[in-house]
Amino acid sequence: MCGLTGEIRFDGGRPDIAAVERMTDRLAPRGPDGRGLWSQGPVALGHRRLKIIDLSECGAQPMTDPGARLTGVFNGCVYNYRELRDELHALGHRFFSHSDTEVVLKAYQQWGTDCVDRFLGMFAFVIVEQDTGRVVLARDRLGIKPLYLSATSERLRFASSLPALLAAGGVDTSLDPVALHQYLSWHATVVAPRTVLNGVRKLPPATVRVVEPDGTLHDRRYWHPLHTRRAAYADLTADDWTDAVLDALRTAVRRRMVADVPVGVLLSGGLDSSLIVALLADEGQRDLATFSVGFESEGDEDGDEFHYSDLVARHFDTRHHQLMVPSDRVAGALDGAVRAMSEPMMSHDVVAFHLLSEQVAKEVKVVQSGQGADEVFAGYDWYPAMAGAPRERAAEAYIEAYADRSHADMADVLRPEMLPDRDTSAEFIREHMAQDGADTALDAQLRLDTLVMMVDDPVKRVDNMTMDWGLEARVPFLDHELVELAAACPPELKLADGGKGVLKAAGRRVLPREVVDRPKGYFPVPAIRHMAGPVLQRVRDTLTAPEARNRGVFREEYVERLLAAPDAHRTRRGANALWQVALLETWLQTHGIR
Repeated sequence: MCGLTGEIRFDGGRPDIAAVERMTDRLAPRGPDGRGLWSQGPVALGHRRLKIIDLSECGAQPMTDPGARLTGVFNGCVYNYRELRDELHALGHRFFSHSDTEVVLKAYQQWGTDCVDRFLGMFAFVIVEQDTGRVVLARDRLGIKPLYLSATSERLRFASSLPALLAAGGVDTSLDPVALHQYLSWHATVVAPRTVLNGVRKLPPATVRVVEPDGTLHDRRYWHPLHTRRAAYADLTADDWTDAVLDALRTAVRRRMVADVPVGVLLSGGLDSSLIVALLADEGQRDLATFSVGFESEGDEDGDEFHYSDLVARHFDTRHHQLMVPSDRVAGALDGAVRAMSEPMMSHDVVAFHLLSEQVAKEVKVVQSGQGADEVFAGYDWYPAMAGAPRERAAEAYIEAYADRSHADMADVLRPEMLPDRDTSAEFIREHMAQDGADTALDAQLRLDTLVMMVDDPVKRVDNMTMDWGLEARVPFLDHELVELAAACPPELKLADGGKGVLKAAGRRVLPREVVDRPKGYFPVPAIRHMAGPVLQRVRDTLTAPEARNRGVFREEYVERLLAAPDAHRTRRGANALWQVALLETWLQTHGIR
């Protein structure tokens, strides 16, 4: 819910209010219901509001607590804010609003930076201590809400999107070769703190950063779940695990109904979103609004899963909305989706989510979505192969199964000046896998996917595409207590039934069997996957534009080879190589990066 911005000066000067205003205005789609600015001394804050909780002006931001002399901006939702409000009230705090933002300020006053340990939810916030000049930035455990940073020796700027930082100006927009290596290695994922731009970084998930008036930084990582077997669960049977997962998911879904506006569901027809609908129905939700999107088929590939989403909608008597997108709309819709991206994201479903969000936002302001279940419960088809590796080979098994291309292959793709002198992406994976706190190879691999890769691919994708229309997406499968439970679950139960075995067992208790026992589906966008029609022309125009040639990121002979056979070149993970290259260049051009 919302977008935040700000600037902190370290050189004794005043913040550039005009720059903060430009950043704030760039975030208007994230917060169409209100705009606010605040400045004192070396700090300025900006905010765009999407009214979800406390619809009155008492919930407006930036919010100042006069008694505590704190001012803050907040993006997201603390689902247990009512319980925390009661606890804080009992401790003597008095409230002037019914918003979760005020609860965040009071919680910080009471518990300092440890307040984040008490929050159940998704959030990014910035709090200014007016008396000391200290500024605190924080991000939720799984990075559901973003926080981008642009720093120099004189100042620090921050915003809920990278394009907002660009609007302020003064950003080093040269490309980061290590981030580019990650982009081409990991299906367009660039992990925190990096972005593809040297001048922009992002606060890592589960991190509290304290910024002192002189610019000194102190970070604390406040959550790192163990992917190990625990004594408390030693006697659980497979049925017990199914009960535990179903109960935890039910709690997660219930938490995400907290709002002063209606909450809908993005219903793909797959197991994950269908489970959300089923559990909401069990909770007594009636007249639930559900939404699905599909695309025209290309060749022999279907473009929708309406059969399954319709089945679930009928079974639970939801108020269902179905959006069919003709292929000739995809190329035009692509431009809007790329404008909404804080970073280049190549997954086909960015267009699907953007188009669907546009329609959903006309009906509701909040939806629940099924993202994250595959990473948390081992749903992808590459997990069984990785799981067979011994613990000491976890990194190599992951690289073999997950990497789009090798470091050697990269030399054929990138110009020499853009290629790191060593395989930095593989080094990152090896370092992560070597850490303690994961029993088996699969435990280590799922930890990497859940805490790192997922944050900067599907999670970021959903936030960017929905919030571009002022639509808040909540993801119950990323409830941190559910994630902790799944991390402790024996790998064999997650791998059963072709993946997500324990989740499928839970699904059979509340869903029609046809929805559970079906081939895994994806959000197909055939016109992009197969580089068809107007999309292909858009790609050609982008890669042959003067900006692309002047930038000189990719070898010209490689680009020519891709354009000569648009659907023939696939990465090791099966992605269209032309699309991956073109998407990066499209994003750079769209955001005015020369």
